[in-house]
Amino acid sequence: MWKHGMQNIIEEMQPTIERLASKKALLDEQRPLPDFIVQKIKEGLNVEWTYNSNSIEGNTLSLNETKIVLEEGITIGGKSLREHFEITNHHEAIEFLEGLAKPKYVLTERDVLDVHELVMSKIAKDFAGRIRNVPVRITGANFTPPSVAKVPEMLTELIDFVNENPLKLNDVLLTSLFHHRFVWIHPFIDGNGRTVRLVMNLLLMRKGYPPAIILKTDRKKYYDALNQANKGSYQKLALLMAQATERSLDIYLNSLPKTYKEIKSISNLVEEDEIPYGQEYISLLARQGKIAAYKEGRNWVTTEEAIAEYRKSRKRNRK
Repeated sequence: MWKHGMQNIIEEMQPTIERLASKKALLDEQRPLPDFIVQKIKEGLNVEWTYNSNSIEGNTLSLNETKIVLEEGITIGGKSLREHFEITNHHEAIEFLEGLAKPKYVLTERDVLDVHELVMSKIAKDFAGRIRNVPVRITGANFTPPSVAKVPEMLTELIDFVNENPLKLNDVLLTSLFHHRFVWIHPFIDGNGRTVRLVMNLLLMRKGYPPAIILKTDRKKYYDALNQANKGSYQKLALLMAQATERSLDIYLNSLPKTYKEIKSISNLVEEDEIPYGQEYISLLARQGKIAAYKEGRNWVTTEEAIAEYRKSRKRNRK
């Protein structure tokens, strides 16, 4: 069932996928990007990526504290040693991925194990980089991971699937399917979430996408989406992945003079510009992925051009 769960949402997600493809093509046209722009954006995204992925798992360091730990090597008072290791380990894992992410890269089990080993280094050396050999249960989840005996074969099957892509899925949909299946297999005793959010981005980065960052503020939505996927419905997870990917694409595009569009919060957009829709309706369109929008903190942001494009598409559909 999991291999075919995406077929039901390809048509529904098509406008969003086409928009992502258009933005990626626009970014590709600008390559090679100026080194100073790439370095600045990568540093910012890597801090965000590390902060959000660890926060989803319960790490209490703030975004600014994460930045200080990574850039200045300073220990934050009142925070545990494990929390500091989670930050530095994750950053080292990102650097490892950046070395792998080439256009012809093929995912291997060895690389997955190495990512996990980096994530759990200095935290749980006994099982860092090793497939679990004990049964596990996940609090709050609506499924029980497979037995120990089945894990190696299932992980191999999943890796083969994403490398071969027999369903010819778009990169974002393929990555969403990988993300869910990896969490369902739960190949490690601990560190599965951070590992899958790293490896999923390796799959995107090898295709030239920037990393998609699942935000801490979307933690509940993220877990709800995974639970829906356990029932065979991938729409929420694919949409969340697409929105995270679009946010990172927009960050890159809006750093380039030729592609800059003024981004505003939806509330400011409605207040300052002549928009024929109310704030609640535009927010609904953003949540549903019907307009180009992404979250900054808890607020949705978009552009006047995105609203105009949505209006044009509605007019075309009525003809």
